Formats: sequence, C-alpha cells, structure tokens
Amino acid sequence: MPHYTAAGDDGTTTLYGPGRVPKHHQQPETFGAVDEASSALGLARALAQAPRSDQIARAMQERLYLIMAELAVVVGEPIPDAFVTTPEHVSALETIAAELEAEVPAPKQFVLPGATPAGGALDLARTIMRRAEREASRLRAGGHPLNPEILRYLNRASSVLYDLARYEEHHAGREAPRATRHGVQDANA
Repeated sequence: MPHYTAAGDDGTTTLYGPGRVPKHHQQPETFGAVDEASSALGLARALAQAPRSDQIARAMQERLYLIMAELAVVVGEPIPDAFVTTPEHVSALETIAAELEAEVPAPKQFVLPGATPAGGALDLARTIMRRAEREASRLRAGGHPLNPEILRYLNRASSVLYDLARYEEHHAGREAPRATRHGVQDANA
C-alpha cells in the first residue's frame, strides 16, 4: 500500500479537524517549520557524541510533535489536552539551559557553527527553531488564537539548542571559532 494519499495534489492540506487549507496558509507554514526543526534535531541526535545531548534533543522532538498537532487544530475546534504546551514545558527548558550553562558557560562573542558535526547540526536546528518561532509569531499576528506558551517554548528551545551545541563541542574537546570585531578567532588552532 502506498504511503501517499494524493489528496494534497490540489495544493491543499488537511488540518486536525474538518476542512482543508492551502499548503501556503500560515498554519501549515508554521507547523511545517516546527517539523523541519524536529528533523534537524533528528540529524543532531544521530551525530551526537554525548548521551545527554541525545536525551535532550529527543525530549524536545517529542514536545515539538505535540506542538505541531496543537498548531494544526482547526480554529474553533477543541484542542486535546495532551497537545497543549504549558508553562511547565517552558520551565523544563529553562532548567536544562541553566544546567548546560553551569557546565559550559556560553561564549560572550558570536560563534561560527561547525566545530563538530553534532554542534553544527544543533546550530542548524537552532536557526530552524528561530524560523519556526517567527512563523508562529506571524500566525498569531494574523489573528490566529495561538497559545502563547508555544512562542515561549520555541524561544527557549532555540536558546537550549545554542547551549547544547556548545556542550556537545565541549564534550568533543572542541570550541567553535569566535567572531570578534577584529575577525574570527579559532580557539582550536
């Protein structure tokens, strides 16, 4: 049996609930960006050297899956409780960020991603997460009744991914090059 339905051949997609919307509608743009962030996290997990990196990224993927579901619910339809992002989900990320920063303090300069394969993949996931956050903000600005905890979660998630990339590099004994006003300084040279 094929894994496709061909229902989207007309340029529309199904939401969670009755009806379809164009694939370029802001709702699928938003949950699509979250899906891309989750896929980038999958790449980072496959490259991770530190078991903790894999655990954190996996937990984030699981929450992102539910955020995608929450974002896909048709406006006016009830959102299943299991989908709803809560302040506790945001607090959990804040705790992880504090733990990572206590172990590996964040650099004060901009970094050039790619000191390690996993660190580079985590930075890629971070930038995609930032785009997902912008798409969610655009969805909300367009009048969609967006759960504000989703925006908070995506914002914290990108911060955690920055910290996790530095943690992964530290675990591998590498450091991302720092960008300063005088150019790039490579700490590994």
